[in-house]
Formats: sequence, structure tokens, C-alpha cells
Amino acid sequence: MYRHIHFLKAVFFHSITAFGGPQGHFGMMLKTFVHKRKDVTEQELLEYNAFCQMLPGASSTQTLTLIGYKRGGLGLAILTLLIWILPACILMGGLSFLLEYIDKNSEYIQIFKFIQPMAVGFIAFSAYRMFKVSINNPITRIIMVFASIATFLFFKTPWVFPCVIIVAGIATNFSDKRIPQKGIPPKKIKWGNILIFFAVFLIAGLVSEKARKEDWKYRGPYNLFENLYRFGSLVFGGGDVLMPMMYQQYVVRPNTERIEEVNPNVLHINQDDFLTGSGIVRAIPGPVFSIGSFIGGMVLRDNAPQPQMQLLGCFIGSVAIFLPSALLVLFFFPVWQNLKKYAVIFRSLEGINSSVVGIMTGATIFLMKTVSMDILDGSMIPLINIIVITGTFLALSFTKLNPPYIVLACLLLGWIF
Repeated sequence: MYRHIHFLKAVFFHSITAFGGPQGHFGMMLKTFVHKRKDVTEQELLEYNAFCQMLPGASSTQTLTLIGYKRGGLGLAILTLLIWILPACILMGGLSFLLEYIDKNSEYIQIFKFIQPMAVGFIAFSAYRMFKVSINNPITRIIMVFASIATFLFFKTPWVFPCVIIVAGIATNFSDKRIPQKGIPPKKIKWGNILIFFAVFLIAGLVSEKARKEDWKYRGPYNLFENLYRFGSLVFGGGDVLMPMMYQQYVVRPNTERIEEVNPNVLHINQDDFLTGSGIVRAIPGPVFSIGSFIGGMVLRDNAPQPQMQLLGCFIGSVAIFLPSALLVLFFFPVWQNLKKYAVIFRSLEGINSSVVGIMTGATIFLMKTVSMDILDGSMIPLINIIVITGTFLALSFTKLNPPYIVLACLLLGWIF
């Protein structure tokens, strides 16, 4: 494991500098693990990203886990996962303790104002580099344009990404002339991880329901684990889909008349606290799914003994929200590697990779529109946003500047303006 120290150090620096959600994270992975360290090729990273987009859970977390898996097997994959999620989970868990002391209108949050346009620059850089790798014939160009338009129009619809990827994979199978079938691939599949996934899902649901019906004294941790494991198992579309599900579960549902009558001890969080946490998680580096640590701490904050139960909530929230992502990706990836040996799947990869380039292009255009609105209202911020997007793209494309320095420059810019 000592030979992987430098890789794990790179993962740690990535975890404390990777802003901007899955799309922004991908651009930073491209710069760090492909161009700088060469742990994977551009084609491999593109494939990992496309594969993870088709699974529920935290896609950037799954992609980084696969980089560790490719480099050093299961052990390194698990270490990579832990190092990636720990900084963000610690920050968000700590926030659940500090929230009552924080002025929620504090101006210090403003230093993060240029992080989103910086992330758009990373996405644009990713699309540019991947375009040169994957778009090389008429069908891939058509798929890229289709995926770009679909992503732009339905960016906030969670099913757009897996749907576009699947359609693209089918489209490149209408011709078998470029990639004919050669030989028969192996069919051996190891079922361990997927059996664990379903076993945990079933047991967590049964125990949580039993704890609710019998009103166990310490039912909160059981209910919390089931809730977040279920979210991590079913969410397509990342944090933008996870947040509304959590809001409904912990803010809206507990305040309905029926729940107040039949289940007064249901886990809950007030609206202001939830919105504060969901805002801050987007302003810190690391996976957006680390919101699970904050939610876990908040919903068990008033349970005795304190602060032990709140700490337990942070721990359960961190484990339960990421465990399904890890089990799913580590089960399905070996299956995917076997399936790739079939020409029908290999041909699909051509379309899948093209669709991912289109998704990144559509996301870049959509987010550029979002961060650059109201440019004619006299404010300098939209104009600076455009400068940050352009500057980030140029720095990544034409210099050897490391991503952490770009992040620091954008934080400094936020502090100045």
C-alpha cells in the first residue's frame, strides 16, 4: 500500500479543492488524475463517468472510487472513497453542532460567490478535451448535438442523463460494420456486493419499520439509517435530486396533520436549518452527498444523551448515504467490464461517450446562462463571472496550473469583490 501514498495524497488534495458538484469534479479529475498523474487515460475516465451516470448514487464519488479500483484493487478503492468523503462529511457534521452559533446572514459566505463560475470553466474544459477524444464521425457528432440540446432543455430533470446515455448507446448499434463481434467473452460474475446491497436494503427497512411501530426508545438511528440508505440507493441526478427528497422527508412530511397524529416522534428538521445546510454544502469542496452528515446530526440533535447521539447521527448519515453508491459501483463495474467484450456493448460505448461530451456541453451552456444572467442591470458580478469562466478554461487548457491554485484565486476574488 505504501506505493499508493502519492496517489492517496492527490485524492486528499482533490477532496479539499473539488468544488462545483459532479460536473466540476470531473474537470478536476481530468486535470489531476489524467493529465498530471496519468493514473487513468482520458478514454478510461470518460468511460467511468458515463458508467457511473447510469447508476443511482453519488456519481463523482463512484468515478473516483473506480480510479482507485483500477490502480490498486478493492482495498485502494475503499481507501480512496474514505479519503474523498471524510473532509466534506466532517465539515457538514460539524456544521450541525455550530449552526445555532452561526449568523445565517453572515457575509463570509460571499467569498464562495465565484466558485460556481469556476466550476463551469472546469466543465467547459472537460467538454473540450473529451470532444477531441470521442467525436470523430457523423453519428457521434449527431449524438453530441442531441445530448447537448436535451441537457440544456431538461437540465433539472433527474432522468435526463441516464435516458440520453441509454438512447445514445442504442443509436450506435444500428451498424455493426465498424466494430464486429470477435470471440465470446467470459460470463463469470461475482454476486457478493449486490447481495450485500439488497440484504442491507431489506434488513434496514424491516428494522426501521419495527422500531417505528413499537416506538423503540432509541428508534432514531434505525430510522435515519433506513432513510439515507434508501436515498443513496434510488437517487438519479445527484445532489439536485437528493435535496428535494430530503426536504420532503424531514421538513414537509413531519408537519402534515396525519404524521403529527400517528407518529409524533418522526425525525425532522426545521426549514431554515435545512436551507442553510443545503446552501453551505454547495459552497464547500467534496461530494454534495455529504449533506447526509449534516442531516444525521440535525435530526438526532435533541435526542439524549447529547452530544453522543448527535455524533452518532453524523456517523450514520455519512455511512448510509455513501454505502449504496460504493456497493453498486463495485458490483456493476466488473460486470460491465465483462459485458464490454460483447460487440453490442462495445459499440454502445461509442454512443455513450459521445453523449457524455454532449451532456457536458449542454451543462456548460445552461450554467453559463445561469451565472451570467442580468448582465445589463449594472452589476459587475455577472461580468466577472464570465471572466472567471473564460479564465478558468484558458488556465486549464494552456497552462500547467494545478486546480487548487485556481480555487484559491477564485476564493480571493470573492473576498475582494
